[in-house]
Amino acid sequence: MEEEEDTRDFNERCAQCSEVNWGLTDGGRYYCRSCHNVTERTREVVNTDFMTNSRVQTISKGSRKQEKTDRGCEWYVCEGFQLILKKQAEALEALGVCPQMKDEVLYNFWRCYLQKSKQAYCNRPAGETVKALSVRESSTDVDSEPERPSLLHLLSLSESEGDLQTDCSFASSMSKVSESTSIYSGSVDGSLYLMKNQKEKLRMTMPMTLSFCYMALLWLREPITLSELLRFVVEGHIPYLNVFQHFPEKMKLCGLDLKIFCVESWPVYEEVYNKMLELAAFLDLPRFPDITDSCFLHPDMLCIKYLMEANLPDELHNWTCRVVKKIGIGEVDFLTLVPGNKSTRKVKYDILAAAVIVVVLKLLFLLDDHYEWLLSDFAEERNKNNKEGGLYFEFKKWYEVVKHSLDVEQKKLDEERAKYLWRCEKPLFYSVKNKSRVLKRRQMVVNLQNQFGKLSGSVRRAEKPNPSSFQLRWSEENTDGSCFHGHSLKGILQEKCGLLTAMNPDYWLCTVKLCNEKLCGHLAHYREVDFPQSYHFVLRLFSFLLRIQPSYIHDEVCMIEHKLFNKKLYKKLKYNTVLRK
Repeated sequence: MEEEEDTRDFNERCAQCSEVNWGLTDGGRYYCRSCHNVTERTREVVNTDFMTNSRVQTISKGSRKQEKTDRGCEWYVCEGFQLILKKQAEALEALGVCPQMKDEVLYNFWRCYLQKSKQAYCNRPAGETVKALSVRESSTDVDSEPERPSLLHLLSLSESEGDLQTDCSFASSMSKVSESTSIYSGSVDGSLYLMKNQKEKLRMTMPMTLSFCYMALLWLREPITLSELLRFVVEGHIPYLNVFQHFPEKMKLCGLDLKIFCVESWPVYEEVYNKMLELAAFLDLPRFPDITDSCFLHPDMLCIKYLMEANLPDELHNWTCRVVKKIGIGEVDFLTLVPGNKSTRKVKYDILAAAVIVVVLKLLFLLDDHYEWLLSDFAEERNKNNKEGGLYFEFKKWYEVVKHSLDVEQKKLDEERAKYLWRCEKPLFYSVKNKSRVLKRRQMVVNLQNQFGKLSGSVRRAEKPNPSSFQLRWSEENTDGSCFHGHSLKGILQEKCGLLTAMNPDYWLCTVKLCNEKLCGHLAHYREVDFPQSYHFVLRLFSFLLRIQPSYIHDEVCMIEHKLFNKKLYKKLKYNTVLRK
């Protein structure tokens, strides 16, 4: 009864459940009896012993233990990223990656990064002490219990070299910045992490978690390309979007932490790849294990996969192998990553293999919107009169079949991306002040969604199927003739000096002179209107399979062409120079 009288004058609704059913804690703060939410408000007490007819508002902090329960434990930004890397590694392990990736390779990469960026595993400067709780203590009581051990102790593997230590200078500087700013964050160093200049330390970001994963996969030579890794992320098989909602309950996430961990865009191939190269150089990693012709990442192996997925004849693989051997892009030294070596061009294995297939198609079919259709008409006539059973490859028919499937899949992908809900299920707020407003709005949105769902009769989407390396599937058992894997190239080849060569003697180059990739970011500029539609369609097909822009494949095509026709191009450029003189 006494407690009810004390809470009678407090009529605000609970920010968590919107009920008005308050009680009092031992510290004098109001808590909701329905959902046990504790507020920052305290009761007003009339103290007659102090002064007659005067009211004194007592602000009681309660016990330190309760304060920690409300605010959560102290945690650093690097600990949040470590949890994300752990979840991503577990997801990759579930996809079939060897356990060595998580327990040894990725763990050692991450530990090396923390040490080199001086966030952990580093010696404490003499005469300094770590003030991990300085952010909290600047605005709370001085009397507190001893600091809790860092979550890094709990999440990392047991180490015989000693306990993991956070950098002392980092913590002390963070304390000074936090004391002079009102920016709120759930982590200890959230505000400093965004404010300070960390160019020399390669500041951790969400895309860099995928760079770490790809670097570990490349070290182990696992059969997963970067384009596949990013596709698995988009499909939800690897945690990335809204992964922070799986943080432990004691790791409170709010304020500036959302700018660090909240992602509202799809990962970009170039960004993840370039950060991986920066990481490998920053960590001073040695030469990666050799990419030999038996590795999945070798162009000869990847070309088989992409020829199957593009529904092209199996005989094209002989031609892709000839091109790879001719220009030397299948050599171990060309394919193997050497961190920090600026003299060698870094290889994007999936884009390179797709570009090789495009060059082979140009060699055989020209792809000038004219010659390929003539060859297709010739193959169609031969197939009508052919009674032996072996079909000649018809480019026109292949184009129609693949274009139909590509348009259907592209439409599905565009619709899924348009319908994607970027907001996570867990409500987020940038400050304590607007927490109650955010929770109310979130509850209102959920109620409206449920009501409209019942009215429209919409059914929840079924669980996604198991991930697959192939997005487009073609079966030779189909009787509709939609599979071209077993079709022959005899109609477009001729035997010359004991070798099969293309009947087409011509070839057109995408560009005569390559650009400086360091200056403009591309070896050549690509605009759809400047090139034949057949060439653009082939680029569009492989850009869909790799989920990248066609311009990146066009760059690799130009690079391969200049290696393939290097002598002829040199003579032509030299001849043009002489004429100008």
